[in-house]
Amino acid sequence: MKKSAIRIATLALCAMAVASGPLLLSKAYAAGSETPSAPPPDKKKKDKSSSIEDPKFLAAYRTAYTSIYDRGDYATAIQQLKALNREDVADVANLIGYSYRKLGNYQASKQYYEQALADDPNHVRTWQYYGLWQLEQGNREQAKYHLDKVAQLAGTNSPEYRSLADALEKQPGTGLVY
Repeated sequence: MKKSAIRIATLALCAMAVASGPLLLSKAYAAGSETPSAPPPDKKKKDKSSSIEDPKFLAAYRTAYTSIYDRGDYATAIQQLKALNREDVADVANLIGYSYRKLGNYQASKQYYEQALADDPNHVRTWQYYGLWQLEQGNREQAKYHLDKVAQLAGTNSPEYRSLADALEKQPGTGLVY
């Protein structure tokens, strides 16, 4: 019981630190979370939350996060994220997909976005990033579907919604970077 309370308090403190810290934004106002979210409970699968609470996992995840959002070093981030051996965690799979998209490997990116959504169908950032992927592929209707899903999950005032909505408002072929 005491161990659970410590874990909950630690997660709450991490969440407060992330929420109160400066928001890192890319050109489309998109950024993953510096701290991966706990996966939804699934009694059929093994417990995935244990690695999320591991300080070594968190430190390695944050290193990869920094590689992506501070340095734009997507190839290194992919290696760092894959080294976690937790591609079954939606935040990890999503960031791998994002990194592949930024490198122009759309097939690999799609695979990881779909893996993230299979792991957590309510993962807002994956819906957002996959919507941007759809937009880059010229699939505006699919991007709108993703926007609707983000609105359903996080609301129309969320940064994920605003990012994808702003991208959809721009004319196709304007050389946007997401």
